[in-house]
This record gives sequence, structure tokens and C-alpha cells, in this order.
Amino acid sequence: QVQLVESGGGLVQPGGSLGLSCAASGSDLSVYAMGWHREVPGHTRELVATVTNSGRTTYADSVKGRFTISRDNAKNTVNLQMNSLTPEDTAVYFCNVGYYSGSSYFYKYRGQGTQVTVTS
Repeated sequence: QVQLVESGGGLVQPGGSLGLSCAASGSDLSVYAMGWHREVPGHTRELVATVTNSGRTTYADSVKGRFTISRDNAKNTVNLQMNSLTPEDTAVYFCNVGYYSGSSYFYKYRGQGTQVTVTS
């Protein structure tokens, strides 16, 4: 079993930045990919970014060039740096642990989520 705890959400103005962190524990995570997805009530869940255990990253088109994902395998952490935020980035952000099957990503575990609100 894997436990994931997110931190760093909050309120930010449009154009601002916010960093999210996720600490994972409970299992050997070195074999897994890690990532972030976000959910807005009434909308489809969106996979925001992932990073494999070898460091390969992928991003949703909606965040490319603005968000950066990183992981520290020694500390079992994954971070998401979010810049140039817009109100459309408002969502609950979830850290996850998963794997790739071909080009498709599937997560096995996720955290409890942290709210990010972008508003003036």
C-alpha cells in the first residue's frame, strides 16, 4: 500500500505561481511513474503531468510551458511547479503513483488532493 500526502495548494492571482509537493511512503516507488492530475466538479479528470522513474516527463497540452514536474527518487517525492496560472487551472490537484502501458497512463494510488484556486 502506498500513502501519498500533497501540500502547497492555495489561493493565487492570475499570472502567479504555486508549487505543489507530494510525499509518498509505504512501498518501493522506484519502479513506478508518478504524476499529478486535477479534477473540477462536473468536468473530466485531467492528467496534468507525469514523470517516469527514469525522469521522462509528459504534460497535458493545457499546461505545457507553464508547469514543471520533478521527482526525487531518494526522498520519494514529486513536485509540480505551476507558473502563469489562469482561472482555468482552478481545480483539486491529486498526486498519483502509476505506470505506463504503451502510451496510456494508469494510476494505482492517489493522494487526498489539494485545492488550487486562481482568482483575482
